[in-house]
Amino acid sequence: MKPSRLSVLLTAALVLAPVFAAQAQRVVEGDLQQQMSAEEFKAAGLDKLSAEELAALNAWLQGKVQRATATALEQAREEGRQEVIVKNRGFFDFGSKDPIEARLEGEFRGFGKGRQYTLDNGQVWEQSDDASVAGVRKQAPGVKIAPGLLNVWYLQVEGLNTRAKVRRIK
Repeated sequence: MKPSRLSVLLTAALVLAPVFAAQAQRVVEGDLQQQMSAEEFKAAGLDKLSAEELAALNAWLQGKVQRATATALEQAREEGRQEVIVKNRGFFDFGSKDPIEARLEGEFRGFGKGRQYTLDNGQVWEQSDDASVAGVRKQAPGVKIAPGLLNVWYLQVEGLNTRAKVRRIK
């Protein structure tokens, strides 16, 4: 995903979030008498309340809905933020500095500049330096991709001391 596309998606999510919250609040806008049929209102025993009691109940309900909506909205924002961070690690210099641990799909046959490495989490990385290891064959080995300085990432295959400089391409 390109940075400009990510920016557009994040902006759209932040702009639309209040719209969704407002829509959720509209579901219970007005008082209970307007929201319920006459039969439902009577079956709930609400017809026995005074005007003041009904107004207090309506105010309480609106407050609960507003708080629940605000909580759900904040939770959705955080979940969306975390999803963006997880999906885009390696493309951008943000989020966790912890290494990415996964398994290579298929057979590993050593390092070589320009080689692509597909991980079991769907990420694809390409080697950008001249690091090499020849004569190695490992089926679906575990790997660790650790961030370095200036948005540089290094791939290390379990059991090998050599690591290769890589960049995420997918």
